Amino acid sequence: MSTARGFTLIEVMIVVLIVSILAAIAVPSYNDYITRSKITEATANLAGLRVKMEQFYQDNRTFANGPCTTSGKYFSYSCVAATSTAYTIQALGGTSGDSTMTGFTYTVDQDNNKTSTITKSGWTGNATCWAIRKDGSC
Repeated sequence: MSTARGFTLIEVMIVVLIVSILAAIAVPSYNDYITRSKITEATANLAGLRVKMEQFYQDNRTFANGPCTTSGKYFSYSCVAATSTAYTIQALGGTSGDSTMTGFTYTVDQDNNKTSTITKSGWTGNATCWAIRKDGSC
């Protein structure tokens, strides 16, 4: 007498259901992780540009025409305002060829005041720091 080997349809359906539930949980978490990793480009480059502006001020006694622009993969960087005594550097997301960070804007000024304005659905900005999480925390 031979016995049949293999999986029944019910067993296969249960496995598919379990994999689907795990994927439904894992994919959004992974997407948030990827977004947070892209934010580090903006925060690191803004901190570096701030240092360059301070060094420029030490040499020239003015912030005007300072080195406050650079290029990035997910953000573009520019001086929003640079006078002899003040500057504001902005990282604008989604303008450097990769649109996944559209809606993210980070700024820093000469007093190291950091702000984040985020218009992406599900994310919250913060007027006092660089938000790196969905809830606007720093």
